[in-house]
Amino acid sequence: MASFRRFAGGRLVVASHNSGKVREIDDLLRPFGVDAVSAAALSLPEPEETGTSFQANAELKALAAAKAANLPALADDSGLAVAALGGEPGIYSARWAGPERDFDLAMRKVWLALEAKNVVDYRAEFISVLSLAWPDGHCHSFEGVVPGSLVWPPSGVKGFGYDPMFIPAGYDITFGEMEPAMKHGISHRAVAFRKLIDACFAAPPA
Repeated sequence: MASFRRFAGGRLVVASHNSGKVREIDDLLRPFGVDAVSAAALSLPEPEETGTSFQANAELKALAAAKAANLPALADDSGLAVAALGGEPGIYSARWAGPERDFDLAMRKVWLALEAKNVVDYRAEFISVLSLAWPDGHCHSFEGVVPGSLVWPPSGVKGFGYDPMFIPAGYDITFGEMEPAMKHGISHRAVAFRKLIDACFAAPPA
């Protein structure tokens, strides 16, 4: 059985400049009494994501933030993988949104790509890898996957990214239509987060 370093408590950097992602991770961490601060709030630079997998990019971001802030850091790399598009946009999910992070544009690109292939296979999955790193270079990573399907037009304004066009398997509403508490219980990030907590965190205070 793998041996995991435990997070000792105190301040933790959420290594992201994506406000929606930071808010979601902060919601997940709150029951554990973590003093979470975003990389943006610390004015940490965003490292170039040069990895070829979600895990490689998550670890790259976590290690960069941990070393820059001299604090433990938690990073997420996640994206939408569409079966009919060979897994795209995948690790390039944010890049499909362009430099302005316009996810309305990104969702249109995904749907146009499906229409161009003249397919009726709308299966997709959200994938998330969470990496927890320390300033000394120690790092653990955990993956979560949620299968589902895509719909058009997008629906809902409660999520972020590709949430308004993704219906998780077993549900009839998009992530964009779900209340945050419901999404936090079933999302790809929540699946990865449960693995992270089990391995590296103490039980939440009573």
